[in-house]
Amino acid sequence: MHPSTALATVLVDELVRGGVREAVLAPGSRSAPLAYALAEADREGRLRLHVRVDERSAGFLALGLARGSGLPVPVVTTSGTAVANLHPAVLEAHHSGIPLVVLSADRPAELRGTGANQTTVQPGIFAGALAWETDLPAPDTVTEAAGAHWRSTVCRALAASLGRCGDGGPVHVNVALRDPLVPDLGSTEAAPPGRSGGRPWTVVEAPTVTDGEPVEGGERTVVLLGDLPDPEQTRAALRWAREAGWPVLAEPFGVLAGGPGVVPHGVLVAGRVARGGLEELRPDRVLTVGRLTLFRELGALGRLPGVVVEQVSARATWTDPGHVVSRVHGTGTLASPPEPHAGAQDWVRAWVGAGEALAPSVTSAIAEGPVTGPGVARVVVGSLGADDLLVLGSSNPPRDVALALDGGQEPVRVVANRGLAGIDGTVSTAVGAALATGARTTALLGDLTFLHDTGGLVIGPGEPRPDLTLVVVNDDGGGIFSTLEYGEPARSDTPERAAATERVFGTPHGTDLAALCAAHHVPHHLAGSLEELRAVLAEPATGIRVVEVPVDRAGHRRLRDALR
Repeated sequence: MHPSTALATVLVDELVRGGVREAVLAPGSRSAPLAYALAEADREGRLRLHVRVDERSAGFLALGLARGSGLPVPVVTTSGTAVANLHPAVLEAHHSGIPLVVLSADRPAELRGTGANQTTVQPGIFAGALAWETDLPAPDTVTEAAGAHWRSTVCRALAASLGRCGDGGPVHVNVALRDPLVPDLGSTEAAPPGRSGGRPWTVVEAPTVTDGEPVEGGERTVVLLGDLPDPEQTRAALRWAREAGWPVLAEPFGVLAGGPGVVPHGVLVAGRVARGGLEELRPDRVLTVGRLTLFRELGALGRLPGVVVEQVSARATWTDPGHVVSRVHGTGTLASPPEPHAGAQDWVRAWVGAGEALAPSVTSAIAEGPVTGPGVARVVVGSLGADDLLVLGSSNPPRDVALALDGGQEPVRVVANRGLAGIDGTVSTAVGAALATGARTTALLGDLTFLHDTGGLVIGPGEPRPDLTLVVVNDDGGGIFSTLEYGEPARSDTPERAAATERVFGTPHGTDLAALCAAHHVPHHLAGSLEELRAVLAEPATGIRVVEVPVDRAGHRRLRDALR
């Protein structure tokens, strides 16, 4: 089966599985794979197809069908001005909240911007009038992973159009299709399969007072706790998991998670389970609450064969980079924990015990030898009280905190810019968070993150100034890259490769942070050991101060490899 035919077949199949019963087509050449797939679905009685020669009429026909049925109705066009002719219907759907699904065919990326016939900029063409939109690239091959991506995309589109995750209204799925556009008549190959039973790839609960039905109970269920917009939601998630009898593997956002059921060094345990070890801890279900942004090991649990993955989301979209989520719940679900399974306590004890068994080796790796990032993180967290605020930069600091936590720390509030996890603006974010809360505030950030926003130290003499400690882990460059594939020894096995890696990933800067702070009249402290850092943090800050902790960048990878 040609890739474009497979893509179109999967999209139409998932639309039907998601509840679509009517579809409108305005024919064209680029949209031919979609036309063939719609015609086949019509012949099989899976949906009813309506063909119109004028796109403007087609758009309003689909609008009327959607308004009358309350169900999403796709309108399919070819590329170019055909898409623009749908704009009036899209605007009406936008202002009326009608679930209109625009499925527009487009040229592949290599033809965009080249003057190719009937090619314009279609992504964003309905600017400001959509509940959701996406741009699907033209496939070169047909794989199971591609099929999962396409099906997940349709589920997101339908959920957004129905207001399952927001206000609802029109959505736009722009589909790039590459020649050949006609089916291969000699092929009997099937498109990538979906789940059996005719259910949509991802079921999204319609929002009600309780955000749908409570999550079902179960014994071998693990909760992955990520970033949530409100720390109270984090606390609610911890209570919910504890009452349901499920172990929690938590990223360090919202609040620092601790207490019964929270797995110490959970990411390290998850990594061993995902790699095929600790088979007795292998879950049947993974429940992700919030947005996971840090560790591949946590995401890998949901990709184990046969594991069911569900999501509790506080946002209009849900996190599913692996396209494995089967059901999405709203945060109201956290108010209704299921009855714990008879074996739930044993399940929690097994996970927590595995984390506790790692504690001596983790402590040894962090405490011995030169100062490390996790060692700094442990001291910083240990200096905080229950009413304090921790601001985390991106890159290594949140990972260091997560690796260092043993579950016994104070449940302090954590603020971090995890929307896009950039390093920009972190000093200013910390200043704002400290001023807004009035809490004793400590920020933990890397040197590049600090340098990216030293302008945040420029505060006029008459402006409010918080009491804020900025702990800067200075490894003279981009230490995070040494822990990723770019830092593999094979990529620096010659002097030339080592120099290139150091230049474009290490990015040494050689900045004198003390001199920089002096220029801003900000007190600077140099902590050459964890004991010195602990002593500085024991004294409360008056105004803004910077505590610089030098570490060896080459030690990041050695430590991560030892921990894992």
